[in-house]
Order: sequence, then structure tokens, then C-alpha cells
Amino acid sequence: MAAEKHAPKGQAWFCTTGLPSDTIVEVDGMSFHLHKFPLMAKSGRLQRLITELEEHPTDAPGRRKGQGEVNDDKEPREAEGGGEIKEVEAYPHISLADFPGNCEAFETAAKFCYGVKIDLNAWNVAPLRCVAEYLEMTEEFGEDNLVARAERFLTRSVQPSIKQSIKTLKSCEDLLPLADDLGIAQRCVDAIAAGASTSDPDSLFGWPVNEGRGGGGSSEQILWNGIETGLLRRRTGGRSSSFPAAATATAAGSWLEDLAILSLPMYKRVIAALKARELSSDAIEGSLMSYARQSIPGLSRSRRKHSSAPIASEPEQRELLETVIANLPLEKSSVASAASATATTKFLFGLLRTAHILRASEAARAALERKIAFQVERATLDDLLIPSYSYLSETLYDVDCVERIVAHYLDSLEAERAALAAEGEVVGGAARTPSRAGSLKLVGKLVDGYLAEIASDANVKVDKFYGLAVVLPDDARVYHDGLYRAVDIYLKAHPRMTEEEKETVCGVMECRKLTLEACTHAAQNERLPLRAVVQVLFFEQLQLRRVITGTLLAADGEAAAPAAGGDGGGVWRATMRENQVLRLDMDSMRSRVQELERECSSMKKTLAKLDEGGEGGGAAGEEEGEPRRRKERRFGCRFSTQVCDSHERNVVESRRVGRELSP
Repeated sequence: MAAEKHAPKGQAWFCTTGLPSDTIVEVDGMSFHLHKFPLMAKSGRLQRLITELEEHPTDAPGRRKGQGEVNDDKEPREAEGGGEIKEVEAYPHISLADFPGNCEAFETAAKFCYGVKIDLNAWNVAPLRCVAEYLEMTEEFGEDNLVARAERFLTRSVQPSIKQSIKTLKSCEDLLPLADDLGIAQRCVDAIAAGASTSDPDSLFGWPVNEGRGGGGSSEQILWNGIETGLLRRRTGGRSSSFPAAATATAAGSWLEDLAILSLPMYKRVIAALKARELSSDAIEGSLMSYARQSIPGLSRSRRKHSSAPIASEPEQRELLETVIANLPLEKSSVASAASATATTKFLFGLLRTAHILRASEAARAALERKIAFQVERATLDDLLIPSYSYLSETLYDVDCVERIVAHYLDSLEAERAALAAEGEVVGGAARTPSRAGSLKLVGKLVDGYLAEIASDANVKVDKFYGLAVVLPDDARVYHDGLYRAVDIYLKAHPRMTEEEKETVCGVMECRKLTLEACTHAAQNERLPLRAVVQVLFFEQLQLRRVITGTLLAADGEAAAPAAGGDGGGVWRATMRENQVLRLDMDSMRSRVQELERECSSMKKTLAKLDEGGEGGGAAGEEEGEPRRRKERRFGCRFSTQVCDSHERNVVESRRVGRELSP
């Protein structure tokens, strides 16, 4: 056939072959001025519509009832010399109201009818397959018709490639339900699942098999989870010495990120197919993470990107979030890289923050908290600082959420211990798992840091602080210096606490687990209650005694051979001087404890005399004392004069103060 030129003019599309067009087909607001013989030779539906119109030329308008509306029209045509326009005889006007796809798909199908070569790709093969089915472009009306061409391309070029299948599946979203009736969408879903399940099992998410069939000598970057590896893979089709799988995976790409272009209903079908093929939980989790990062705006605080894509509404984001959470594997991620494990944990905490913002269901948030509890030892302090988004909470951070996560973590440890006990691997109530003890200590440090952060919040109650501090077992902390720091910050931020509340807060730490530096600081801390200071001084004295005893034993061992080295006498004299200094420090510590005891006794006697004087003051005293006692009972405290300063270092001044306060 002679070469044709196809040119759109406004909302009309003309085929300029030198012959006047005799048929108008209207699709999606566009009028196509075509010729009936090429259309009738390839399309069974158009052949039937045009034939019926020719048989009944007077009964044109609105007769097709779903197969196309037909009417008569006249075509203005330019003369070949240009300028003068003539009217020709009437010809059929067919309107395809229920046409699947858009005008671009019909334009490609029309070009195919005229014998023009068309380029099939992953984006247009599904629309063309649906158009061919609608127009009945089968082998009955022409050899190698559009149905056969589209099917062959789907089988040979789309289905063997995960990336191409994802693109075709995306194009099916506007073609439902016809794409489902023809099985195109399901074939793409099965192709994605099959390609993922046959990936290399030695890698984390695998290299997709048969990912492209191009030859040539071009090279492209090898990606792992969307990250450039710095290596290049040549697309030669040969076997690579560094990558044995290069023969079948010549264009390995990040198909996990490509899934993010799918709508939520399509993505659900892909995830269901991956689970049906029992794909590894790491691959499913990686796909969900990639989809959530690219579909939920603001999920990652450190990787916010400005995108021109329309933002989904809040209900749509909530549905997407709950879908991702529901499909996350509950077990702990088994990624080998520490950086990947940390990134996964950070993503889960970001998902939890977004769940609070979008007001996701309680079941979704509880499932996510249990998932986080399995790997909370990988978290950082910044991950735990989840703002409180509820109007009912007065605290700055969501302390209840962290407390639930820690409780789930302890439940998982208990379940693990019970499982080991059932296998006979528990001795003395402790599991023989070094990882358990190590993770418990990591969680202990994490909780101590979190307590120090929330301690400065004036709205954190004593029972909330105490409950989170004592939730971990004793073996979670080797030293209680972190707890002491959190307690000190809490006492400083809550100056109006009663003595009972101060003692409750200080009860979370054990003074015997404080280091010597922490004991020295605590002994001079005027915010601590007197009982806590006395305990600190007592255990500090015990630590000094142990140090002195160990030094003396070491010195006795060295004294057995004083002349073993050239400077043996010098070492002995240095050791003796250190012992003398330690003895003096211990004597000073003992005197400080005694001074504190005397001050405490003097304070008690002074308070007792004040109480006796108030009771014997007569009726006037009773009248004045009764309102005062009523106020004291109301506020739960006594307004007495501060008579003790534990910051005193001068023993002489402390004794003078004690004599002035004594009766």
C-alpha cells in the first residue's frame, strides 16, 4: 500500500493517502478520519458495524447499543491545489463509547490496520491486547493479526523479565476488568513471583533471572537493594568469572523499587503471589519497605524528597500503611549486614511514628510494636524518641509505647528461654546463649539513655519513671551509672518532690553497682535524699576497702622478691605511698559518715523540740497550729528549715554547724 501520512488536527486525526476518507471513528473525544477497507480487513467489529450501516443507511443514529453509535456525516476536504473546500457525499460516523483504553491505543491499532510497523513495549502491549480483543482483530480476519502479535510479545519479552512484567502490570490498572478477563494482569503477577522465587538464593534479595535479553557490549551498574555496588556488568550474554549468574541475569536491576509504581490493589496481588510461592521473609520485607518508602510521604525523616507526584489522601495512606504492617513477617530480620539491620529497625520505628500520625488501628500498631520488639537491641536512642501525638497524654514522648515494646522484648526472651529449657539447654535458669545476654545489656543501655531523655520532662510522673526503670531484670545492667544520671536529671527537673517520692526514684538504682566516680559525685549531690547519700558513702567505703586490700595483697606478693629488678625498691616505696593515701581517704570518708549521722540526729532533736513547743503554746498556739497542720496534711509536706548541706567538704565547719544546731 502507498505510504500514508497520519496527522492530527485539533480534535481530529486524518490519514492523508491521497484518497478521501470514507469513515469517521470517534474514540475518547478524538475523531479519526479513516478508510473502511483497511479497517474491515483487520477488525471484525468494525467490519460488522460498517456493513450494517451500508445495509441500513437511513437508520443511522444510535442503533448500535453498546457496539458503537453510527450516524451519517459529510467530510470537508481540502482540494489538492489547496484553498477550495468541497463537500462530498455522506459517510458513516461510528462512536465507540465503551472503547477500552485511550485514543493513543486506537491510533496505534489504526496504523496497524494500514500496514504501518508498530513498536510494542511493556507499556503499550496490554492496552493494544485489549484493543485487539475489543475490535476482534484475530487470525480469522488476517494473518499475524494484532491479537497474535500482542500475545507473542507478552510471552517472549514481558513475562521472562520482572521489570517488564511490573510495567505491563501497571498499564493494566486502567484496563480493568478486561485485562483480568484476558488474564494479562494475573500472568504478570505470576511472572513477577516466579522470577523472584528463582532468584539467586545466596544473595539477600537475589538477582532476577532472565532480566532482559539484549545483546551488545554495553555495560550497566549492578544494583543491590537499589544501592550502587561500584561494579559493572557487561551485557554480552557470556558467562562472567565474577558473577556466575550473569549468563541468565544480564541486566539485574532493583525490581523491589520498581514495585512502588503499582497501585495498592495490584501490589496486594503481587505480595499474595510471593507468599504463595513461599518466598523468603527477607525478600518480602525488603519489598514492603521499598514500597512504603516511596508511597508514604515523610516516612523517613532523613530521606525526605520533593516529588511532583500527587500525594494520596489520609485514608488511602492509612490503608496502605496497615497493608504493609499486616504483611510484614513477624520474625526477626536475618540480614547479615549490621548497616542493613540498623536501617531496617530505623524504618520500622519510622513506620510506627507514621502509624501514630495517621491514627492507624490499634491492631496494626500492636503488631508493629511486637515486630520492633524482636530487634529493639538494634535501635538507637533517636529511634525510641517517639513524640506523643495524643491529646490525652501530657508527656512530650510516648513513654507507654516504649514500655510496651520493652515488655514484648522481655516476653520474647522468656519464650526463647522456655524453648531452650524444653531442649535441655538451660542450666541454673539461664540460657546458654551469649547473644541473649549481649542483647539484654544493649537494651539496658538503650533504656537508661531513654530515661535520661524523658527525665527532663516535668510531666513525667514518678510511677511512670519508676516502672520503666525497673522493668528490665538485674542482669541487664553491669553498672548503674546510667540510671544514676537519669535519676539526677529527674530530681533536678522536679524540685517540688517529697522525700518519699525522692526515695522512690532513687530506689531504681543499686548503690553497690555504681562506679567509684559515680559514688564520688553522688556523695556530693545535694539533690539526693539523705538515706541515698548514706548508702552511697557506705558502698564507696567498701569499694575503697577492696581496692586497699587488693593493693596490699599485690604488694605482699612483690615484697617476696624486692631485688628482682633494678627498681624494685622504688616500686615498693610507691606502693606504700599509695596505701597511705588510700588509708587517709578512707579515714576521711569514715569521718564524713559520722558527721552526717550526727547532723541527722541533731535535726531530729530540733524538729522534736519544735513540735513540743507548738503543742504547749496554749489556745492561741492551737488556733494557729491547727490551720498549719491542716495545710501540711493537705500538701503532704512539712515546711521546715533546711539545716543540712551534704556539699560541705570542710569537716571543721560541719562540726561547728552541728554544735550550733544541737540543744
